[in-house]
Amino acid sequence: MADLLDHFQFAALPPAAEAFRAEVKAFLAPYVSRWPADIRSRSWAGFDREFSQQLAARGWVGVTLPKRYGGAELDAFSRFVLVEELLAVGAPVAAHWIADRQSGPLILKYGTEAQKAFYLPRICRGEAFFCIGMSEPNAGSDLASVGSRATPVEGGWRLNGRKIWTTHGHRCHYSIALVRTSGTPADRQQGLSQFIIDLSLPGVTIRPIEDLSGDQHFCETFFDDVFLPADALIGMPGQGWEQVTAELAFERSGPERLYSSIVLLDCWIAALKAGATSDSQVATVGRLTAHLVTLRHMSISTTSQLARGQSPVVEAALVKDLGTTFEQSIPDLIEDSLGTQPGVAIDAELYRALAYVSQAAPAFSLRGGTREILRGMIARGLGLR
Repeated sequence: MADLLDHFQFAALPPAAEAFRAEVKAFLAPYVSRWPADIRSRSWAGFDREFSQQLAARGWVGVTLPKRYGGAELDAFSRFVLVEELLAVGAPVAAHWIADRQSGPLILKYGTEAQKAFYLPRICRGEAFFCIGMSEPNAGSDLASVGSRATPVEGGWRLNGRKIWTTHGHRCHYSIALVRTSGTPADRQQGLSQFIIDLSLPGVTIRPIEDLSGDQHFCETFFDDVFLPADALIGMPGQGWEQVTAELAFERSGPERLYSSIVLLDCWIAALKAGATSDSQVATVGRLTAHLVTLRHMSISTTSQLARGQSPVVEAALVKDLGTTFEQSIPDLIEDSLGTQPGVAIDAELYRALAYVSQAAPAFSLRGGTREILRGMIARGLGLR
């Protein structure tokens, strides 16, 4: 355990990143007053093309991508600050989220020059939204057992298969999918490749799945004899597992794994300030604050590794596992606290936000890798398996 914890060296955000924070806060201030807490609680599940394009107009989509591709070429710390501020107020970021966080950096690292020149400027302008094509029906969390297959044909590939949990797939332009190009599911990580799939192609069918809260952001995607041109392949055939592992480090390490319930927590604290507060409620707020501070420093430490060009896969898994446990605890603790005062009226905005987050919270430990898979990765990092 000590060897793994040694990887979490304290890292402070540089002055330039903190200066950037003030600019982001000023931009977001007018929006916060317009959105009630139950809407802001959706945050990175909130799909708003216009808002994402307003961010893009300021250079805040693709912020770490090189300027020659339309990016702002800011460092990972500046992106951390931007993401933290967006999530802290519950801004609707889902439209550009995946492209900015992982699809763009993945294409930058593994794509051809032609792929970079085509996709990255569109991402930075808020014109190309991406979703993730990893999980599959009947495979559970076993990503290496994917059965979707791309078969070489003249001029490209022929894709058949299914993906699930393709968040906002029905609203996106592209998906980066992990599929099998050789061997069988029994070959596990061998024979996997990644493709950029234009979701408007013939043979692509996307069906939204309604969740407990009534939202339709998860989708199931069907590929029936979809022809992919040769330049849809990212990297080399069979390189997909290495690529997707690097991609997941981007997905799991950021502050989005800490702040999914933060608007609800802020709303509850505001309600406590407006009325009588018990010692147990003060203690709960203090405990949650201490947890958040610790997790935030772990996330910044992981960001510092990304800034150095490293791929902190195990560290990101630990941040994600602990972070989603923290996120899920917030609605439970607030419900317990409110239940101890049955005669006290609940603020309507707080009630609506709590109702939404309570319904959405079970998914926090599913998206981006289930708790069981993450703990297996952590165990391997500790040499326990």
